[in-house]
Amino acid sequence: MAKTIGNPFSWAAQHLGASGTHLAESSAVLGGTTHSQPQIRDLHLSDLRGALRAGIDDFMASRTDAMLAVVIYPLAGLLLIIVGFQLNAVHLLFPLLAGFALLGPVAAVGLYQISRQREAGQDANWADAFGVVKAPGFGAILVLGIGLGALFLIWIVTAHLIHMWTIGPDPAASFSQFLRDVFQTSAGWTMIVVGVGVGFVFALVALAVSVVSFPLLLDRQVGVPTAVVTSVRVMRRNPGVILCWGLIVATLLVLGAIPILAGLILIIPILGHATWHLYRRAVV
Repeated sequence: MAKTIGNPFSWAAQHLGASGTHLAESSAVLGGTTHSQPQIRDLHLSDLRGALRAGIDDFMASRTDAMLAVVIYPLAGLLLIIVGFQLNAVHLLFPLLAGFALLGPVAAVGLYQISRQREAGQDANWADAFGVVKAPGFGAILVLGIGLGALFLIWIVTAHLIHMWTIGPDPAASFSQFLRDVFQTSAGWTMIVVGVGVGFVFALVALAVSVVSFPLLLDRQVGVPTAVVTSVRVMRRNPGVILCWGLIVATLLVLGAIPILAGLILIIPILGHATWHLYRRAVV
């Protein structure tokens, strides 16, 4: 008999109570139930190409479901832009959008589930993507996601302090005035140099912590500490390859953000699926 899932609203109503109960249960295993450390493989640039090809294949096989699973991500980005203008905080627009990429691994969790099921030879749809809340490791995934959210907020506060230290505490009268302050004054160029340098450090921390941790938590009951340590170990063993992966992710996110963030509806699913396959190549 064919499996039917109804529309997104009826599905959400049916699963809300069960998900809440499951979340309470999964919060008790944040430390994991497996005590063995995952083994790390050596990675090569060919692994990145293979992961991207596999990610594109997954996306082509489940385009509508994958896009539905991440549509909230670009919408949230647009909301951040609107809020920035409404609060006259145009100096935080770029930090908000750049730092928003830190939350990409959280937005892609449902995509990992789709790739995982396709890898096992099972059909997958949008309900399976959102059904990740019923996974044994969802409590740990939620905690790690909150950690990335905290890192994002720290970055925004840091970016604001850098602006105050260089250009000053007074907000620009308009967006055009802000651009002149940034690109036509020495204080503005100081802000750019310092901001990019500090932002790179934040991005490096986020990459090290999350490059394989979310897929690992979904795939095995290892707990948050083991997932984070494993992710850092992957980067330490393969620094060049992982930094190249970070550059690929950053470049694609920028390209996807150019048409009013609309391109992210395509880019995020491809990167999400590819991240799952990179995890499979990196961790035994």
